[in-house]
Amino acid sequence: MLRSHFGLEFNPFDPSRKTTLLPHQQDVFETLKVHCQQGGLCIVMGEPGTGKSVIKHALISHDPKRMITPAIARTLHTYTNTLHILCEAFQIETLGRDATCEKLLIEDGWKINQEGKMLVPIIDDAHLMEVECLRKLRLLFEDFPKNHNLVLFAQPQLMQKLHLTVNEDIKSRITYSVKVPRLNPEDMKTFLYAQCDAVGMGHNTFSDDAVALIVRSSEGLLRRTRNLCISAMLEAVRDRKQVIGIDQVNRVLMQPHWRKDHDMVPA
Repeated sequence: MLRSHFGLEFNPFDPSRKTTLLPHQQDVFETLKVHCQQGGLCIVMGEPGTGKSVIKHALISHDPKRMITPAIARTLHTYTNTLHILCEAFQIETLGRDATCEKLLIEDGWKINQEGKMLVPIIDDAHLMEVECLRKLRLLFEDFPKNHNLVLFAQPQLMQKLHLTVNEDIKSRITYSVKVPRLNPEDMKTFLYAQCDAVGMGHNTFSDDAVALIVRSSEGLLRRTRNLCISAMLEAVRDRKQVIGIDQVNRVLMQPHWRKDHDMVPA
């Protein structure tokens, strides 16, 4: 619908498409690459929608021939199921006990190292993982080649858990941690226009007033910006307009999930 109406070849604001990293994201990405070469345990934290996934996808797609990046996204699983997900990523048969899976993973890790490649396991939403499961994974990777880098993407509450004395064994092994901040208005505009450029959509598709309202209402969160832009574009399709104005954006902002709680309390 959006593609045909706006004459686009690709879906606009598609998170699966490769995008240019913003300056602060690029800084985090470059630091992670260094730790991938030296080895370590890295934590990338941030509120939902601040752009952690953008950095994760950049890391996964950076150099797939030299940098092996198995990603675990289902972090509510037990340690056994987490091992099986890792085995699937390495195309290893998952039959047998945990010890068997661990042995095969370690052997594959050393094989990757001998081929001159880097191993960068990624755990997404690591704040949802039980600390005991995280501890077992940390012990598992102790037997991997020392230049591997385990990267945890999580919300800030993970660090609250690791600050507990009982979890000092994990915290003491962290080699790099960073909190991805909310974006400032200029970076939000840069992101919006970069998304337009990625699909060949003119910057004038969104009026200046519409852009200002989108930036203000998104409150520094990339996901909110993306969702608000797509919803406003859908409203423009309904209105049969080629330019998204403040009317379309306001119509989206009237939806309950965009409104503050005090705005929804009846008088």
